[in-house]
Formats: sequence, structure tokens, C-alpha cells
Amino acid sequence: MTTAVEDLHLVGVTKRFGEATAVADLSLDVPAGSFFALLGPSGCGKTTTLRMVAGLELPSSGRILLGERDITRRPPYRRNVNTVFQSYALFPHLDIHDNVAFGLRRRGIRAVDAPVREMLELVELGGFARRRPAQLSGGQQQRVALARALINRPDVLLLDEPLGALDLKLRRQMQLELKRIQTEVGITFIHVTHDQEEALTMADTVAVMNGGRIEQLGSPIDVYEGPQTAFVANFLGQANLYPGVTAGAGAEATGVAITIADATVTVPVSALAGRSGRVVVGVRPEKVRVVDPSAEHDLPANRLQGTIAEVAFVGVSTQYVIALPSGARLAAFEQNLDPREVGRPGEPVALGWEPRHTFILDADEDLRAGLLDQTPVPPADPVAAPLSGSAPGAR
Repeated sequence: MTTAVEDLHLVGVTKRFGEATAVADLSLDVPAGSFFALLGPSGCGKTTTLRMVAGLELPSSGRILLGERDITRRPPYRRNVNTVFQSYALFPHLDIHDNVAFGLRRRGIRAVDAPVREMLELVELGGFARRRPAQLSGGQQQRVALARALINRPDVLLLDEPLGALDLKLRRQMQLELKRIQTEVGITFIHVTHDQEEALTMADTVAVMNGGRIEQLGSPIDVYEGPQTAFVANFLGQANLYPGVTAGAGAEATGVAITIADATVTVPVSALAGRSGRVVVGVRPEKVRVVDPSAEHDLPANRLQGTIAEVAFVGVSTQYVIALPSGARLAAFEQNLDPREVGRPGEPVALGWEPRHTFILDADEDLRAGLLDQTPVPPADPVAAPLSGSAPGAR
């Protein structure tokens, strides 16, 4: 089943509640037929944005367009936009067939059996038509809610934290199911979530929101691998962030040396994007290799020495927090390719990462932005300042 859909445009949308601004001058384009994620912490404005698209809230200013149609002031029932909520909102006194058929019957459509059957097959509940919601698992109920929304063939389907009530294993299963269904029906999905894994797993485009604004927008790979702010680096996964200062051309013509607290590292010229002087150097924990000091020669070009401060074996990886000589700490995740004895706190180690895995941020970034602990880090000496990053398991 596929349906013709149109692009969604938000143009300078602002929403105020009294003196508080929930969404500030937000503009974005959601391509037709895409899976789009609004990702951010509680209070960032993502749900308010979703409710304005649904017609449940009116913008204080700005416009919302579906194709060339201005739907800013249209009531919800005239937008052809449906919403799936975390609570499912199924009718307990109706069986699954009648729950899914509800929207069609409200529109006066009598021949509902064939489209209901098609929807239940789509969500892999073909044999459950005569059961009641109470007889289904949480994941099955979520699929019914999805089928009930999709049967109306909306131009846009809004998903408001739809997997939040499910346990971890089922939530991961449903992430793949939602992506499969969206690909099959070809309808635009806009998914609101605070869960980074959900956004990265399902979305074609991720918009990271903070304080009512979009901090960064792009594909999951681009946003994760190339964060443009400390908030994005810390909120979308984990990151090690060092204040540093550019020191000149590195050993290769394509690299630039940057002095940080414990060493000099090399980064590609392209990563600097024209910056010079004071900068922030970042690297993701999974990019860092940890070895015995005697094997330091096997490490990539950017090398540091340190001591294990914390270590945790979590099955798929061993997660380290390394104390560096300056007092800085660095998180490193080592994939569990071959089981071996993990290091112990107090043991010396060498660590390193490829220069191409380094990203660079502006020097005035608050290095704790996006962390659970929001204590700000004041501007500091780029050589002596300690690392600011999130330890394993912090999120």
C-alpha cells in the first residue's frame, strides 16, 4: 500500500505560553514519504511542535504548510494528519477489527472489511481481528493503534513517544517494525522521542532540538559523526571533549596539530572548517582503542597515556574511564570481539584514535551542554583544562 503525499513545511513557527517560549522561530522542511525524527530532552519543544502540526495547538506566529496548502489555522479533522500516542488510546469494549475500522465508519464508509484486513496484515496481526485490546501485549496494542491511524491514509502520521511504554527488547523490535511499515506505506512519519537509539535506528533525518530551537539537522550518520555543538555531541551518544589550541601543520600536509592537556593530536584540515587558535577537540568513546603500554606502537596516530579509573564489562563491549596525567578523564568503549581479561583500576594503559575520527567545535561551547549533569564549565586555559565528557553508563 502506498499513497501520494506532500512535503510538510514549518516557516518561522513560534509558540508561547504566557511569557514562556516553547518553540522559537522554527523552520524546517520534511520531505514527502520520509521518516523524520524530532529528538531532544524533556521541555525542548518537540512535543509542542508535533501538537502544532496536528492542530492541537495553534502557533503564536509562523505558518505550517502541507504542500501548498496553509493548514496553520485548520482544525485537526481538516488536516489529514493522524497521531499515534504512547498510551495507544484503544477502545477496550471494541474488538481489534472494530478499533481499526473506527475512523472509516466515522467518515461514513460502510465497506470496511477489506481495508481493515489489509491494515492488520500490514502490522502482522491478521489473526487477531476478533480479540479485545486487553488480550494483546503492549507491542501488539501499539500495532493496532498504528493500523487505526494508517487506515485513514493520512498525509502525515505523527508519532508521540509511541514506544515509551514498552520494555527494552520489545521497543527495539518495534523500531524495526515501524521503519518497515513506513517504508511500505510511503507516508511521511514524524517521530518525537528523547531516545537517541530510536531516532538513529528509524529516521532518515534527525532534528536535534534544544530550548525550542533546532541545534542540528541531518542524516543520523552526519549528526552523530559530525556534531556541530557540544549539546549535540553529548546528547546524541557520548563524547570526550577537550579544550585545545591549534599548533600548526602536522606531519602530513592534510593535518593540523592541536595541543590538548596531555599531548598533541593531529586532525584533518577539513575538520577545522577554517577555525584556528582556541578550539574544542572531540572524539567518540567507541573510536578510542585501549592497549597495554607495551603495545603502544600498534595504536593509531593520536596517542595518549593514562591509568584505568573505572571499567565495566557490559557484554557487547568493555567500557573504560581512563584517568590522564593532567587529571582529565576519557571514556573508551572496546568492542567484545575476542573475550579476554579486562584491565583493572589502577593499571597503566595506552590509548589512541585515528585523526579522521576527531571532530572540532567552537572554543566558547559549554562542554557540559546536553549532559544529565548540567553544571556549566567556565572558559578555561586550553592546555590545562580537564576533559569534560560523559562516563560510560551515564545515559
